[in-house]
Amino acid sequence: MSIDVKRVITVLAALLLAALTTAPARAADGDAPSAGQRIAEALRTSPVYVDEAYADAVPPSRQRQLADRIRRTGLPVKVVLTPLTKGDAFDGDSGVLAGIVRDRLPEQRDLILITTDGEFPDSLNGYEWPADDHQTRDAVAAAGLLDETRDAGLADLTAKAVDLVAEGKGTRRYEEATKDLDGTPVSKPESGGARGWWLWPLAAVPALALTVLATRALVRSRSRRTAPAIPQLVFATARAADEAELRRRAEAEVLALGEATQAADVSTTPALQRALDAYAAAGRVLDEARGVPDLAGALALAQEGQDALAGSPGLPLCFFNPLHGRAARRTGWRPLGRRDRLDVAVCRECADALRGRRAPEVLTDRDEDGRTVPYFEVPAGRSVWAATGYGSLTPVLDGFTSRSARAR
Repeated sequence: MSIDVKRVITVLAALLLAALTTAPARAADGDAPSAGQRIAEALRTSPVYVDEAYADAVPPSRQRQLADRIRRTGLPVKVVLTPLTKGDAFDGDSGVLAGIVRDRLPEQRDLILITTDGEFPDSLNGYEWPADDHQTRDAVAAAGLLDETRDAGLADLTAKAVDLVAEGKGTRRYEEATKDLDGTPVSKPESGGARGWWLWPLAAVPALALTVLATRALVRSRSRRTAPAIPQLVFATARAADEAELRRRAEAEVLALGEATQAADVSTTPALQRALDAYAAAGRVLDEARGVPDLAGALALAQEGQDALAGSPGLPLCFFNPLHGRAARRTGWRPLGRRDRLDVAVCRECADALRGRRAPEVLTDRDEDGRTVPYFEVPAGRSVWAATGYGSLTPVLDGFTSRSARAR
């Protein structure tokens, strides 16, 4: 086959990226420059852009050190450290941020970009154009998994990412780091996999590009119309159905705990009182539940009650999303902007996501401003679930009873 498949795929992917990123960026244009424009302009004078929100974590002196470090590598490295949240100029997606910044720097054919991660706040993401010749993606991912960066701040973590990119052995570093997590390396697709695996992008990418372009045209034609109410009603109905199902599940778990406590033998169940306390707390939470986070709390309390009856407390529910069920292991996790690393319990699905440098599926809640945020970002003083991590940080019953005591 004479066609250069890799080149064709690269070109088509670039066209698709342009279709995805140019419309939102231009829509934000006006008299004032868009967020993407501001970042790109700043990167033309310095390879490091730090949003004011991270000014304490990466002060000007550390920014200059990072810039000097980058210049010594001789590589086209740019760093963008900015908060990413759903609904912002980049919709909380570091991939969208990277694409828009790349689009705003057309004169720079070769570009290595290190950004903050919008979905999982304890990591950085790496991007490289026109190809990942310096193993940037793996190098940046590995930076957050090394023992030496376990307690590192954002500035040190970024500096290590720059060093690993310059080293050019990112894939090996990443495999070594992930192997240390559980004794086995993370599996990756083999370069010589099943025959014909590379053929699907030739059809899929153009089709997807056409779909995106058609969608853009449709959005433009309707941009001045009032959004129909039916989709909102459908989504609201779906959410209500999910919550109703979760409530039935929580009611069944709490009822099962109550029956188990009644059947327990006082003489052979020293923790019976704790199980009874968990049952009472779970019932109260269930009665007063105002949404999914509270219903998940009822499940966590019911689980702690059953563990108390069994006399052998196991791991709590998954820290990131207790609806995933009981955790399979504990692991270290450090929220972005904090120096301390939390020891949290995670299910297999979330553990796999962490090893693969993907964002785990996180249970969300509402903050004081009404924004949807990961439940653990709600101030601990306002949420017993954030304070306890559904059992990962401290037993839920202990957090619930201490809060009730303070309320009295």
